[in-house]
Amino acid sequence: MAAKAATVVPYIPPPAFVLLMRHLSIPRAMTALLLSLALAGCGGDDVALPKLAPDDVILAFGDSLTHGTGARPEQSYPAVLEARIGRRVVNAGVPGEITENGLKRLPRVLEQTNPKLVLLCLGGNDMLRKKGVAMAERNLRSMIRIIRERGAAVVMLGVPEPGLFLSTADFYETIARELRVPIESDIIPDLLGDNEYKSDAIHPNAKGYARIAEAVEALLRKHGAL
Repeated sequence: MAAKAATVVPYIPPPAFVLLMRHLSIPRAMTALLLSLALAGCGGDDVALPKLAPDDVILAFGDSLTHGTGARPEQSYPAVLEARIGRRVVNAGVPGEITENGLKRLPRVLEQTNPKLVLLCLGGNDMLRKKGVAMAERNLRSMIRIIRERGAAVVMLGVPEPGLFLSTADFYETIARELRVPIESDIIPDLLGDNEYKSDAIHPNAKGYARIAEAVEALLRKHGAL
């Protein structure tokens, strides 16, 4: 049974929201409270993605987690996803890449592949190399803007911060909420916390990549792309 398409909820960008509150003479403290409440309810959960035609291209753009390090090429999550959904999924993962380099590489890859949808999974190497989450967040925001300017939709995969307790770094959720981007924030931290699905400390194995593909497919169905 086909998944029901998500309903698009009207969204006022934060700057416009603040200007509106000032125009209505709402006190600054009350404006801040209303803005925080508004943002809490306008993340990517209710964003409808464009319906993918059989010949549409999906671009998986990222680092080693996209490339499939720790498994054979045909076991990478983009390859498994392609087999599951019957659409072409281009694997544009570069092991070791930081967001700064990804931002430089992205326009050329978009030009070459002309995707309808981009799966964006970057930022882990920024954290591992202590480049700072502010830079990663800024670069990811720029990548999302570039992708949308090319007429493609975008989905993010969240990556955990290094540490004992693995959970997706907060800035991914901030971006998803403010830019209204669907995000899969659980699967990679869950896999990297379970040795059954890991090839090493920071990469899944074939079973792990299959789980990522399954989670991404579920996300795409939830938001109406499939």
